[in-house]
Amino acid sequence: MTAQLTHVKAPHGVAPGTGYSHVVWGTGRFVAISGQCAFDEDGRIVGEGDPAAQARQVFENIRRCLASAGATFSDVVKLTYFVTDVAQLPAVRAARDEVFAGEHLPASSAVQVAALFRPELLVEIEAFALVGEEI
Repeated sequence: MTAQLTHVKAPHGVAPGTGYSHVVWGTGRFVAISGQCAFDEDGRIVGEGDPAAQARQVFENIRRCLASAGATFSDVVKLTYFVTDVAQLPAVRAARDEVFAGEHLPASSAVQVAALFRPELLVEIEAFALVGEEI
C-alpha cells in the first residue's frame, strides 16, 4: 500500500503560504530524518560560505536518508530549516525547488539560529515523511 497524503495549501481563514502547505496529513509508516548539514560522504563540508551549495548538499543528504527508509521527496510531509541568516532562505528554497515538484509541497518552518554546531555551517534541515507500508 502506498502512503496517501493530503496537502492543504490554505485552510479556510488562513492566508496561503508561499512555497509550502499549511497542513499535510496521511497514512503510512512515519520516517524522521535528523537535521542534515552540508557534509559529503567523507565528512567534509561542501560549499563553505555558499548557502546555495550547502543547501544542495543538504537535500542530497536528505535524499540518501529517505532512500534508506524506502522513501522519496514525494513522501515528505514536513521540513524544518535552521539557517544562520534568514537572507539565506532564497538559496535554500531554490535548492528545495530542485527536488520537490508540483503543488504538493510539504509543511515547513524556518528558524534563524545564532549558530550551528560548526561555524562553517550555514544551513541545517530536518525532514519527516510518511511511507506506504509494505504488503
